[in-house]
Amino acid sequence: MINKIANSAGFRRLFIIVLLSLLLFFLRDLINLILFTFIFSFLMEKLVSIIFKRFTFKRRIVVITLYIAVVGILVFASVRYVPLIVSQITILLKQLTDFYASDPDYPIVNYVFDKIGTKQISGYMEQGFTFLVKYFTTVSKVSLQILLALLLSFFFLLEKPRLIKFTNKFKDSKISAFYNEIHFFGHKFASTFGKVIEAQIIIALVNCVLTTIALWILGFPQLGGISIMILLLGLIPVAGVIISLIPLCIIAFSIGGFIKVLYIAIAVMIVHAIEAYILNPKLMSSKTNLPVFYTFVVLIISEHFFGIWGLIIGIPLFVFALDVLDVNEKD
Repeated sequence: MINKIANSAGFRRLFIIVLLSLLLFFLRDLINLILFTFIFSFLMEKLVSIIFKRFTFKRRIVVITLYIAVVGILVFASVRYVPLIVSQITILLKQLTDFYASDPDYPIVNYVFDKIGTKQISGYMEQGFTFLVKYFTTVSKVSLQILLALLLSFFFLLEKPRLIKFTNKFKDSKISAFYNEIHFFGHKFASTFGKVIEAQIIIALVNCVLTTIALWILGFPQLGGISIMILLLGLIPVAGVIISLIPLCIIAFSIGGFIKVLYIAIAVMIVHAIEAYILNPKLMSSKTNLPVFYTFVVLIISEHFFGIWGLIIGIPLFVFALDVLDVNEKD
């Protein structure tokens, strides 16, 4: 009976899941590099496939050209726009700090401030600045990880046919059972996690563009810094909209009072409606149409275990788990 259980597909699958989890735990210091490499490889492979459908160029030429273009855009943006955006974010943080430090002549705002407490607000601001200082001190490390991830994804796509041919040799080896399970999980992971991440990025970009246009119409300052904030928070499903609405309402109140807050709330509701009723049905699988309660529970748990990355990859990982468990997509 023990041999029967040990040789069963379910036991092997569970054993490999535990083994992969332990491997990722021991490689947790490289998790940024692993995730960046996967995301870059997945997205660039999509671009290569789109070009192949329309043109008949050699794969190597397409891959090399795309990466040269991407690196060129990143270098240009770093030199031209990053200093401007950093300056705008600094001004934006100063505006938020001044707003908290001021004594607004509005009973509702004063009531909220009194309930929260000045010391608590100061504590939150101090934690926020501590986080920003810590983040900017690690920018060089993150930049190096991004460059390494681009390099790894470049060589992966450049030699993808050769890599597939070499990897298929394990199919008939002594570890064929292990290979088959890894192949199963790899296929599931690419078809669920990768596609959900891709959809999240597209939705975040569209939301960022639409919200930035609305903010430009409403006369918001420092649009560059605000746009980056909206783009990053837009990668967080559902919760990102709510989180981004808080600083937007504070900025709106500081420049135009309650009427500006009402305008920005309406604009964000319209953008969110476009996401929920147009973008999500077209880009997301039905498995990602989770109840809001499930979404927040997954985000809280994944943030606890993975930190900031958990807010971005929590839902894709949950969808991957649903796919592995063959949870029915039908209502």
